[in-house]
Amino acid sequence: MERRTYLGSLGVAGFAGIAGCLNSLGLGNSNTALPPADDHPSDPSYPSHGNEFPSFSIPDPIAGTTVSLEDFVGERPFLLTYFYTSCPDGVCPALLTRLQWIQEDAAERDYAGDIALLAFTFDPKNDTAEALKDHAEGQHLDYEADNFHFLRPETNEEAKQIMEEKFGMPITTVDESDDGNESSEDDGHGGNESHDDGGHSGNESHNGNESHDDGAHAGHTQIVHSKRITLVNEDGYVERAYPKAVQSEMAVTKEQLLKDVGTVAGVE
Repeated sequence: MERRTYLGSLGVAGFAGIAGCLNSLGLGNSNTALPPADDHPSDPSYPSHGNEFPSFSIPDPIAGTTVSLEDFVGERPFLLTYFYTSCPDGVCPALLTRLQWIQEDAAERDYAGDIALLAFTFDPKNDTAEALKDHAEGQHLDYEADNFHFLRPETNEEAKQIMEEKFGMPITTVDESDDGNESSEDDGHGGNESHDDGGHSGNESHNGNESHDDGAHAGHTQIVHSKRITLVNEDGYVERAYPKAVQSEMAVTKEQLLKDVGTVAGVE
């Protein structure tokens, strides 16, 4: 599919001029279309329901452009996940599968122009443009579609800084820990919970930040990271920060994700 240039044509609207436009739906609060989730954490470190999503400006190496929050505010909601291509089990592919569900449904139901899909890699050293293209093809994602963007910082250090300081989700590489099974400082409870997309454990913390440990697989860059997908509305407010998005009991289902995205995008 030939990419249609749209970022340059998007208007940038201030939050003040558009805040509250979702009130007419009668759902959520003044800034959201969805009410808080039943399992909404009390004090998460990451942007969650009703929070303004932090400003960002990150290169898309395939499109050759820079993608910013301001490209979407006032224009369309977006769905964002966080991954790396050498993830040695099924967790990161399962996260990207959720984006593929939406991309496919949007094409079938003609709302592709009403939702953006973003995938942030925190391993840019290995996740080159060609590696990302190959990975997208394996995931059946149309990386040339005008509603899809890979987000790739210049360095792994910058990616870690963005993940931790902007997105509030700590990541840890194996060479930063003694045994490859160390969770990040925000995952200190150390309770193990299994998931259905790869069969090994992750840690959940008091503040809603769980980790996923890829340290048990040799031959890969091994990174402890969260399993999260964030849905942000066109006003720039978080509607959902699906925790443990690919975990067996708490995984967001296809039906629920399609319903939530449809509500936020205004799809009948």
